[in-house]
Amino acid sequence: MGLQIIISGGQTGVDRGALDACLELEFPCGGWCPAGRAAEDGPIPHRYPMIELRSPYYDDRTRRNIVESDATLIISNGKLSGGTLLTANFAKHIGKPVFTFELSPFFIDRTMEDLVDFLEAFQVETLNVAGPRGSQWDKARETTCHIIKQLIRQLYP
Repeated sequence: MGLQIIISGGQTGVDRGALDACLELEFPCGGWCPAGRAAEDGPIPHRYPMIELRSPYYDDRTRRNIVESDATLIISNGKLSGGTLLTANFAKHIGKPVFTFELSPFFIDRTMEDLVDFLEAFQVETLNVAGPRGSQWDKARETTCHIIKQLIRQLYP
């Protein structure tokens, strides 16, 4: 059936970049977020179609998005750490496939092909997108938005 929805936790950076791309292209999106729509910059704006958990903890949101998805895409600009590392480790721990999109200007086209192959191989319908928050990588949002728009356009020309 193919990719049907992209979810994330709504945090600044990679999470919002994925959601922004989906909203711009009118592709289904959403995900779970902490109570109060908490993020590092304050409450997550209501234009993002998030479902609030009762828990205020980011880790609970991270785990719920992994559990509710078929696979996780991590977009990274370096070594995984913090919540991004937690995401990779938890997904692997529960047996969910993980694709790490490591940025390099020399390999972005090949990495996109590999990502499409990954989605097809695992028959991913719900994709969780995760990575560094905005305070950890200042280009996370715009870079992710570009990658996700390219992915959607490639899957649905």
